Amino acid sequence: MEKLKELSLRLGFTYVESLPPVEDSAPLVRKVPIGFAKKNELAPVASVDGTVTVLTAKPLNHHALADLRALLGQPVEIRVAAPELVAEFINRAYEITAGTAEDMLGEVGGENDLESIAHQLEGSADILDTDEEAPIVRLLNSLLQQAIKEKASDVHIEVFADSLAARLRVDGILYTVLKPPRRIHAQLISRVKIMAGLDIAEKRLPQDGRISIKAAGREIDVRVSVIPTTFGERVVMRLLDKSRNLLRLDQLGMDHEMFDHIKQGIELPNGIILVTGPTGSGKTTTLYAALSQVNTVQKNVLTVEDPVEYQIRGIGQMQVNPLIGLHFADGLRSMLRQDPDIIMVGEIRDQETARIAVQASLTGHLVLSTLHTNDSAGAITRLVDIGIEPFLIASSLVGILAQRLVRILCPACKTPMTLEAEEIRRLGSDAARAGLGTRAWRATGCPVCMQSGYRGRSGIYEYLRITDSIRSLIVKGADSKEIRQAAVSGGMHTLRRDGIRRIIAGETTLDEVLRVTEETDGV
Repeated sequence: MEKLKELSLRLGFTYVESLPPVEDSAPLVRKVPIGFAKKNELAPVASVDGTVTVLTAKPLNHHALADLRALLGQPVEIRVAAPELVAEFINRAYEITAGTAEDMLGEVGGENDLESIAHQLEGSADILDTDEEAPIVRLLNSLLQQAIKEKASDVHIEVFADSLAARLRVDGILYTVLKPPRRIHAQLISRVKIMAGLDIAEKRLPQDGRISIKAAGREIDVRVSVIPTTFGERVVMRLLDKSRNLLRLDQLGMDHEMFDHIKQGIELPNGIILVTGPTGSGKTTTLYAALSQVNTVQKNVLTVEDPVEYQIRGIGQMQVNPLIGLHFADGLRSMLRQDPDIIMVGEIRDQETARIAVQASLTGHLVLSTLHTNDSAGAITRLVDIGIEPFLIASSLVGILAQRLVRILCPACKTPMTLEAEEIRRLGSDAARAGLGTRAWRATGCPVCMQSGYRGRSGIYEYLRITDSIRSLIVKGADSKEIRQAAVSGGMHTLRRDGIRRIIAGETTLDEVLRVTEETDGV
């Protein structure tokens, strides 16, 4: 970098060491293809008095600068910066100016244009050779770009008798963002299949695939599921940002007391800690945060997952593969021969996996796993139903964490409100226990949050510690309701009570807490 700085100063160019603002570059970068900008490591920054300021890492690339002048139709003034800074500017500038999928519909055009596209995309050979500038290609790319920009977790392409819809799942809620013409359905699905490496000729059976894409310099892993329906094939694409930093345990939104209890549990040398909740409630994120907390060079940490969502440095991660007979139980059994200290099992689904996990915990291993139950006490009943004896459950369990994700109020548009007595009563006895008053906040909606009133999600939790009194109830065969009542009497905060804590803090709304805790009534 010092050589580049010295060269630029010798040539009389200004050397830039901090990222320039990207907002003023929008009308300029639209004239410059992103491929050209990245290849030549240059980008227009702003136009002042008819001259365009250009940021570049290659000030002597005269041909590229001449081409840029032609593209912009204006003289340029050079600013030199390190390649990393130029790349970051390009990524941010083009991400801001990326058009929405709705904008692309105009380019797909009318009936004649669509018939032309259909002809181009008919058959596997033609699809493979499709020009990357074809409207269908750009429409799908724009839809994915919009999904990444909105931090969507899933993209749905849904077909019906006379319509086609694209929806994004943002903060757990589906929003329709696009209604393309029904007639482009086949071409759109074919393009997805080509990108995912699927068989475009097979339209009768479900297919699964994967796409790796780059967006604004970020690696995005897209898991693709295609299923046949009455009106044609339907696609769901799950987006995983591989460049996203995993959260630490203290960043999950737990209160200090609960964090301390969980931290004590995962630092024990043996036992089982379970995380429960429905699909999409953040269980995997919590498990990864717990593993990162205990992952040290003194410990051998292994996981068996379906699938491995994020790689964690220093941890051995195995992905199950039912097609070759590698299930959770098989992976867990093999891992016990690898001298582990801590094992994470993606999910306990059957008696065999549960039994091996219990035996592993009783022979000196700490086991972390998940179960699909509504609350923490329900996990005990679930293990009994699977076929694990109550005395083994009592001996091996350390704690059970139940969780949900609540949407967080958009800071740009949330407005204060006064809760009515009837609204407070809807929360049950937990409202009084948590000290909820009448002051709260309302989700209003603005362009920043897609008019939803919320931006982002965070967890609410209840942690059931397996104390001696709880162990006695488990051995006696007590039902989940009795165990739950005993835990609350012993100081456990329910999911709803933890949600009320977030209402009091002005982070979420009463309606949102009720929405995610309606199946777990307060005790």
